[in-house]
Amino acid sequence: MFTTTQFCIIISLIKSKEVIFLNIEVNYLAVLVAAVVSMALGFLWYSPMVLGKPWMKLKGYTPETLKKAQKEMGPFYAVSFVFALITAYVLTHVMTLSQNFYGYPEMQTGLMTAFFAWGGFMLPVQVTSTIFGDKKWALLAIDTGYQLVSLLAMGLVIAYL
Repeated sequence: MFTTTQFCIIISLIKSKEVIFLNIEVNYLAVLVAAVVSMALGFLWYSPMVLGKPWMKLKGYTPETLKKAQKEMGPFYAVSFVFALITAYVLTHVMTLSQNFYGYPEMQTGLMTAFFAWGGFMLPVQVTSTIFGDKKWALLAIDTGYQLVSLLAMGLVIAYL
């Protein structure tokens, strides 16, 4: 819940009717690079060199059916990139709020924010989808593993740039 200090600050803000605005400056280059890094990690993660072969098997793809599907995936990659941009943009805001509140160094803030966003928002949704969608747990491990690595990389890129 709240610590005594936080509670007192909230009460004093309510009593004084003071509104504090935190100006969040967004480094759009960092957002763009983070999204590109996320997509590049996805291409690598799902490549045959890393986890592409077990992923294909779990999804029921053969090399032939995957090649056919990939020819139609161009628009899906574009949509995925737009959502990677949105994720990086929101992560930038949450990192800024976290850093202003806790005062941790940028890299630590990037990693912690990314990890807690994954563990608090992405993982529960994906586990629930696996349970009620009758999906394979091994597929969850591959997909949610990518989401974790992607968010951590985004957090590092945003913190560094």
